[in-house]
Amino acid sequence: MLTFKTMIKGLVCICLASSINLALADEFTQEDEQRWQQQFMDVVKQGRALWTSPTLGSNGVACAQCHPNAANTHPETYPKFQKQIGKVIPLWEMINWCLRNPLEGQPLAADDPKMIAIQAYVTYERRGVKLEPGQH
Repeated sequence: MLTFKTMIKGLVCICLASSINLALADEFTQEDEQRWQQQFMDVVKQGRALWTSPTLGSNGVACAQCHPNAANTHPETYPKFQKQIGKVIPLWEMINWCLRNPLEGQPLAADDPKMIAIQAYVTYERRGVKLEPGQH
């Protein structure tokens, strides 16, 4: 049977373990953050280059022809139900739908650097917009 003293000891141990975890948490320097932000912006630039180029498809169409500056992509609303696909999907699946259909190209894996760059670009263009998953 648990005694009050045993419960207190257990709580003290939990508190100490939590303190140790906090002490071991990663610390970021301003230089780290600047370097990471620059790496992110490099990927955003790659995404913009892909977005404005017809190389993702086979018919000469670029994403930017329908969505200049990633307009009307609404990455802040994903995941959401997408009528064209008939189910709730993440943003990368909608990008692949566009690659296969209007662009007549090949889909990209979710972890493909090109897919990550495209998502970084469209998300960056919508920075500051409130997240509203599932909204239309």
